Amino acid sequence: MTQYKEDCRECPRLASFLDQVKLEQPNYFCKPVPPFGDTSIRLLIVGLAPGMHGANRTGRPFTGDYAGILLYKALFHFGFSNQQESIAADDSLKLMDCRITNAVKCLPPQNKPEPKEIKQCNHYLKSELDLLKPRTLVLALGSIAHQSVLSAFQLKKSDYVFSHGARHNLPNQLVLYDSYHCSRYNTQTKRLTEEMFFSVFQSIKKEMEN
Repeated sequence: MTQYKEDCRECPRLASFLDQVKLEQPNYFCKPVPPFGDTSIRLLIVGLAPGMHGANRTGRPFTGDYAGILLYKALFHFGFSNQQESIAADDSLKLMDCRITNAVKCLPPQNKPEPKEIKQCNHYLKSELDLLKPRTLVLALGSIAHQSVLSAFQLKKSDYVFSHGARHNLPNQLVLYDSYHCSRYNTQTKRLTEEMFFSVFQSIKKEMEN
């Protein structure tokens, strides 16, 4: 199984939507967005899907849009990156001991993938999770990312309830942490504050150091 396929068109609705966006925005990436970071890591971050003017434009997860502001600020603060802003795929940002991916690799209309698209794309996430060494931590940003990780392991969702700051033991000695997604909506409505987001990273960092 492959972690990423640049020419994947397994979801007809998403593929045709990307074709449409490419016509309107010829300079946009408009392909499945690859994971960002090394494969030999202690932390894998799983988001939902590329944003229209972020990852779908730049070709790198959480890069160039609002959702990336808080994420990359946290990564820099806790020593997982060399700079706190992610502007473009060719900037000098590097991740350390960390990798970022999405549950759905392609931009969905209105940022809402359909359940069958989430399911179809899950084999890519599964192949990424299968590469992780024991005691690697996985951070799910939002409930769909959380459920996608569980699906990859064929785990019952009722046994692993999503809540902000929750910690779950997974197979293969992996650990899943949950956070609300760092979207513009969540941060502007204060559903997710910087303090709440940083507290999850504090727990992750503390566990990594034990």
